[in-house]
Amino acid sequence: MCGIVGYVGDRDAVALIIEGLKRLEYRGYDSAGVAVVDEAQRLHVRRASGKLRNLQDVLLKQPIRGDYAVGQTRWATHGRPTEENAHPHRDCTGRIVVVHNGIIENYLQLKRDLQSQGHRFQTETDTEVIAHLIERERSLGLGFAEAFRCALAHLRGLYAVAAISADDPHRIAAARLGPPLIIGVGENEAFVASDIPAILPYTREMIFLDDGDTAVLDRGGVEICNAAGERAQPRLQHITWDPIQAEKGGYRHFMLKEIFEQPRAVRDTVQGRISLEPGRVFLDETGITPDDFRRFTDIKIAACGTAWHAGLIAKYLIEQLARVPVEVDYASEFRYRRPILTDRTLAVVISQSGETADTLAALREARTQGARTLAVCNVPGAMMTREAGAVLYTHAGPEIGVASTKAFTSQLVAVYLLALYLGQLRGALDRDALQNLTAELSALPVRIEALLESDIPYEELAKEFHRASDFLYLGRGVNFPIALEGALKLKEISYIHAEGYAAGEMKHGPNALIDENLPVVVINTLDEQSESSRLRYEKTLSNIQEVKARDGRVIAIVTEGDRETRESVDYAIEIPRSSELVAPILAVVPLQLLAYHIAVRRGCDVDQPRNLAKSVTVE
Repeated sequence: MCGIVGYVGDRDAVALIIEGLKRLEYRGYDSAGVAVVDEAQRLHVRRASGKLRNLQDVLLKQPIRGDYAVGQTRWATHGRPTEENAHPHRDCTGRIVVVHNGIIENYLQLKRDLQSQGHRFQTETDTEVIAHLIERERSLGLGFAEAFRCALAHLRGLYAVAAISADDPHRIAAARLGPPLIIGVGENEAFVASDIPAILPYTREMIFLDDGDTAVLDRGGVEICNAAGERAQPRLQHITWDPIQAEKGGYRHFMLKEIFEQPRAVRDTVQGRISLEPGRVFLDETGITPDDFRRFTDIKIAACGTAWHAGLIAKYLIEQLARVPVEVDYASEFRYRRPILTDRTLAVVISQSGETADTLAALREARTQGARTLAVCNVPGAMMTREAGAVLYTHAGPEIGVASTKAFTSQLVAVYLLALYLGQLRGALDRDALQNLTAELSALPVRIEALLESDIPYEELAKEFHRASDFLYLGRGVNFPIALEGALKLKEISYIHAEGYAAGEMKHGPNALIDENLPVVVINTLDEQSESSRLRYEKTLSNIQEVKARDGRVIAIVTEGDRETRESVDYAIEIPRSSELVAPILAVVPLQLLAYHIAVRRGCDVDQPRNLAKSVTVE
């Protein structure tokens, strides 16, 4: 998760950018930097690792001034969180700098190509290749703006990027593909930022860049080109003083906005915690030593609601990848069953807010019994993070919708990282397995983006099924908790009774419910490389036939290209191919969209469903 701010105008650009970065501190950072061009057209860069205040200390000792600049606070993706790897990044000439939020998937190949052409790299980051690509295009005679656009054409991945050049005064080039980027327009000045709060004190006239848009800002305004390279008319939106409304960013509901923020939330939770070469996971931030992780004999997980479903997924992940026994409890039940814990037990509590009363009580019970404690939490400084012995932060950003979406997918990513780390330390995973699994994590945001390309299938399903009084969700193995989560989402926001069931349990009760009026949602994904996945898949196909034999109507979540399931059901939604243990993170996205569109069709209050609160702070 990164925060970008850029400015061109008559104000002190450096001071403005530092203030803007402060307003983005909720995004979380491990380094920061700012680049500015002074009156003599000299480019100055100041950077620091750690919190933003460290950069402010550097600027006090080595002040810089100018009227156009870019800055960023970074959460590491490629390269450790050091001053050297902090943004902005320069090219070989030292005349171009870039700030970037996202992941450039093909950076290694681009880096090798540029090195073969004589480019010298100073950092471990993927971002530096962008500066060198712009430099290369400039050397071919292109102007700065055109060189910037041509450089982007070589990138594969997601990015929000801004750049300045000392040789092209008072201009900022910016582009978006995935992560948000907002343009602010003032009188004889212009701004670019990752989020509205950074620039709201200076202007209320905003332009929300679409994916594929590039923009060139100067004091006179902004010029935008769309993904096809055609000049686009800027669509100014006037932002009112209501910060809650401003944060919606044009979406009808917070829940929908947060569903669409999941690629960023997943990416930000992964950033800085994996290395694709040679395939490693880094969780040093937790404060638990590798030796301690190795000596744990068992793991207890406690959570509530959606976070409990993340805990169930964690059990599958940890037991399969690290071979450590795991028990999962509702936090509200944990302390009442007199759980058996020792000093070799790792007690993991999961909560978006870090303030859930039952989960805090479970944490305190675990501490009382002498277990080591680890909180998986989204809110820095929350009570849970202060009381737990260690913390693994998710980086979903503020989640306002009561029904959790991006916080859940971030939790799944966090526990996946924990499972990989345990498997790595305990020797349960070899190097090839780690490389494959970390590569899949890195690819997740792009795959989720693909799932979010169209709302039409969900709108059609909502039209068909919004009057249903009951739903049944079925899943087997690692997909069972996703069935539970899909049912929870539907009941939370649409008020339709829904149950999630293990598909293998159908003959033990649920079959009695099935008739032509009962929609049945089945998660039946397939990993062709996994024997256990194939077995689970075939068994679930049999369950689908049981439903069809009783006139049930089946909506299936299937892996791309799965004709066998598609031909057996009434409606099928495909998700990208992935490994067995990554598929649940993809499968939940269609279930969120299905619940959302059904709730909207029924006229429900999606963001604030009746009788529910975002954070349950009482038992």
